[in-house]
Amino acid sequence: MGKVYLVGAGPGDPELITLKAIKCIQQADVILYDRLVNKELLSYAKKEADLIYCGKLPDYHLMKQETIHHFLIRYAKSGKIVTRLKGGDPFVFGRGAEEAEALAKQKIPFEIVPGITSGIAAAAYAGIPVTHRDVSASVAFVTGHHKNDEKEDEKWASLAKGIDTLAIYMGVGNLPYIQEQLLKNGKSKETPVALVHWGTTDVQKTVTGTLENILDVVREENIKNPSMIIIGEVVRYREKIKWFEEKMQTSSPISEAL
Repeated sequence: MGKVYLVGAGPGDPELITLKAIKCIQQADVILYDRLVNKELLSYAKKEADLIYCGKLPDYHLMKQETIHHFLIRYAKSGKIVTRLKGGDPFVFGRGAEEAEALAKQKIPFEIVPGITSGIAAAAYAGIPVTHRDVSASVAFVTGHHKNDEKEDEKWASLAKGIDTLAIYMGVGNLPYIQEQLLKNGKSKETPVALVHWGTTDVQKTVTGTLENILDVVREENIKNPSMIIIGEVVRYREKIKWFEEKMQTSSPISEAL
């Protein structure tokens, strides 16, 4: 019997991966990796390791989740060390729990290796703190996908009234619905909003607006997925503490040392 490591690869910047995650890549006989994983990380793999792409595009799955489960189980049962490399953190909208359940059902040994999630990292690289003692004592990680039912409406009512900062994943396509729900449930139209496209990478782009005009901003700037949506008063701090744009114009001592 082999073993499976469900590994968070971080938000995009290859330097943000954990040391334990790198060790899992180095030791793996088989690596199954997702679309948002920085391909530079695969350079840590053994030359003889099998690399299997499990990429998923919006509205199109190259490999079904059940197929991924099948590969994890098959390779582990054949005695392989398998690293399942997932963007961000495997347990934050990464279906890591589903994969862990499938492995547990087959009594296959596995470990979870957390990664830095984009809800925190993309915001930080945009100069936006998701919490701040003056304006935000709570933050919620929210999926941007939605279902048309009463429970979904109740969820957005709670988010609009009870949470200071919203970090919304995979929400660009449903931004009109998100805007509608938050405004309908009492969120001020002047609430600041930011979208961080390809956060933490060298092509990162950040746009800001308000809950009232953000749809126009997104259309004008042609913002697509993958993007994090940050909603709340914390967005106002971007103008004071944005740092990544300045870093991209100069060399980084830490990067050079590595």
